[in-house]
Amino acid sequence: MVRKILVATTNLGKRREILSILKEYEVEVLFPEEDLKVEEGSCGFLENAYLKAKAYYEAYKIPTLAEDSGLVVPSLEGYPGIYSSRFYNLEWGGREEPKEGKDRANINKLLRLMEGKQDRRAYYVAFAVLFVEYGGLWSEGRCYGTILQEPVGEGGFGYDPVFQPEGFQKSMAQLSMEEKNLISHRGKALRRIMQMLK
Repeated sequence: MVRKILVATTNLGKRREILSILKEYEVEVLFPEEDLKVEEGSCGFLENAYLKAKAYYEAYKIPTLAEDSGLVVPSLEGYPGIYSSRFYNLEWGGREEPKEGKDRANINKLLRLMEGKQDRRAYYVAFAVLFVEYGGLWSEGRCYGTILQEPVGEGGFGYDPVFQPEGFQKSMAQLSMEEKNLISHRGKALRRIMQMLK
């Protein structure tokens, strides 16, 4: 049984969530001291998670967990998708100035492109990869919902203020950490991979 796992992210929002999700398992969670700047591919979330897990494993020689996730909006041809964290800077749909930070710029661009659209369905997707010496595991998690007309709530990060999960009358940013972890794409993917590891 793996007792120690390196989580390959320097994103503070993801670190908090992952630590909260993994605390129910008997495993020591470590984080890298530096960002390795892994060159991500363009094929999809699973490929990106694999590349990150492999790179950090080779650097630290500890079983390594990496995930890649994002928001998919069918009425926007699947964007932001794998470009979720840097959507504001893409030529597609026009660039958005990050005057109030990258998260807000991403949200502003998303809402601008959603203006007048009847179909506001969206889903978060996460792929998690655990890279170990003798092989690896991967899993997927999704959370379905809709895009709100404007940001609501102060919690979470990324697109959470404009994403309303199915079955809720509030945004993801208004949920407690415990509520979010139960339904989130990241929570589902990480719990599945830990169950497989057992």
